Amino acid sequence: MRKIFLTSLVISSLLTASAQTTKEERKQAKREKINALIKQEEEGVIAYRKHTIFGIKLTNDGYGAFLDFGRGQSITKALLFQIDFSERKHAKEDKQTNPFIPTTPYIYGKINFFYPLKLGVQQQVLLGNKSNKNGVSVTGNFGGGISLALLRPYMLDVFDTAIGRRRNIKYESADSSLFTDNSRLLNPNDLSVSGPRLGSGWSQMKVTPGLYVKAAVRFDYARFNEVVNGLEVGVNAEYYTKAIPQIVFVEYNRFFANIYVAILFGKRK
Repeated sequence: MRKIFLTSLVISSLLTASAQTTKEERKQAKREKINALIKQEEEGVIAYRKHTIFGIKLTNDGYGAFLDFGRGQSITKALLFQIDFSERKHAKEDKQTNPFIPTTPYIYGKINFFYPLKLGVQQQVLLGNKSNKNGVSVTGNFGGGISLALLRPYMLDVFDTAIGRRRNIKYESADSSLFTDNSRLLNPNDLSVSGPRLGSGWSQMKVTPGLYVKAAVRFDYARFNEVVNGLEVGVNAEYYTKAIPQIVFVEYNRFFANIYVAILFGKRK
């Protein structure tokens, strides 16, 4: 029994030592690779030629996400092809709750959900490189492209006592007067309003084309790694061919601007 115990202890010690050696070898290999990449860039060689980055952003008027495909042009420049999708909310949106029955809250007078879909190109310029493998590189991005305003009607779900069943109403229809009549919407003996269902309005979506420009500063915490980790802060401006109806009793706009902050994830090769 004692021999078995000693044998097991020796094997366990050897395996632990082997694992530690392998771990140290991997760390050393990674350090050598990063040092080689830094040296290559100092000599004018592009370390990574492509990247794919996914960003999750929070704006001052909504939220969104984007996908970024980068192609290196030189050590200091890259061309970015970007797909961006977000939801833009109006500053005067007022969420209300039906006080008589438990229903989904609704936004009084909201006409459309507003989803900007952007397809564009950006030029990325290196502003400050890492001084060492633990530093942060800073790049400036600027560009623009096409912006499509996807407008999904805001459909209120109401129980209409006149017909004895629930139905959807929207602003741009024969029900537009009911849409803004809170005295009826909140009357339990009349319409009994509820907010829109997740699947409502998609088949009636309209598209308004436009253009956008964008400028941002990107902080890359892992420039010499294959995995991308970073932060981006920027401004965005859009102009559409038609005014966008967002909410009643408020002037419709063609021009929109916002600021955003985004968390970045991705890979390089």
